[in-house]
Amino acid sequence: MSEVTFNKGKIPETRLPNEDPSFEQKMKDLRDNESDDKRSMLLSLASKNPESIAIWCVLGLSSTERMESYAYFRVAYHRGLDSLRKNGWRGSGFVRWDHESNRYFLFALNQLAVISREIGDYAEAERCSLFLRQLEPSWDQLQIVSL
Repeated sequence: MSEVTFNKGKIPETRLPNEDPSFEQKMKDLRDNESDDKRSMLLSLASKNPESIAIWCVLGLSSTERMESYAYFRVAYHRGLDSLRKNGWRGSGFVRWDHESNRYFLFALNQLAVISREIGDYAEAERCSLFLRQLEPSWDQLQIVSL
């Protein structure tokens, strides 16, 4: 289990657990792979660890189809919510970028906002943007464009 930090008079902060190191290395190796079967190899890896937020983000980044990327980031976001709840988050509190284990989830949420705006789903884009800034109030200063 990860940790939820409570400080007297302050908002709680949740840290997601780290990805399994060997799984993360396989994923990073595939992410840098430029072979024709990269997508099928990533999907195979996802089938071995469907709870991974990271693998769905990598699939989203690797896709050349906007709606396919959207779908992968949507899965990453929902896997992230599941993991947050499993690790003590109760619907409010910070999920900070400072903690490396939170980055895939926050990135997925940002990508959902970006793609939603691109496809004209402005209500979803606004909801995702607002939620992201509630979880990580420093998001705009971080200027994250990729993982």
